[in-house]
Amino acid sequence: MRPNARNEALTTQTTIRPAQIDDYATIGTIAETTNLFPASALDDMISGYKNKAVKDIWFVAERSGLVVSFGFCEPERATDGTWNLLAIGVDPNRQGQGIGAKMMAYIERELRGQDQRILLVETMGTDEFALTRSFYKKCGYTEEACIREFYEPGGDKIVFWKQL
Repeated sequence: MRPNARNEALTTQTTIRPAQIDDYATIGTIAETTNLFPASALDDMISGYKNKAVKDIWFVAERSGLVVSFGFCEPERATDGTWNLLAIGVDPNRQGQGIGAKMMAYIERELRGQDQRILLVETMGTDEFALTRSFYKKCGYTEEACIREFYEPGGDKIVFWKQL
């Protein structure tokens, strides 16, 4: 955590809201700096949301008027009320300040408000993602499945589950 980040976290309010067009560049930057996906992939990923052609949910967290986090969630096809949180990223300079937990609480509330039933989260089973897996467990998610070698050799897919 950078100097004064803890004091800033205590005194700065986090606002979470649906993503807007003006947020897209920052979303791309956060996605790239957190190694979630290349910024160049964002246009294709978000096109249905921009055109309101899909039910996808893109949302951001702001602190002091700056976007510091984003999330992307979509309904699972051929299910009744099951959603998948495909990405959640927090600016590396803001990690460890509780923003990720607030983002999770936000999307869970949004989905509950729409009478949805289940939220899935997928991540990698490598050592690099150990903190990520611990984070989801702290948020009340159950490790439900492991699909070996899914992403790459040695890169298992770990699926977390939570009933809303």
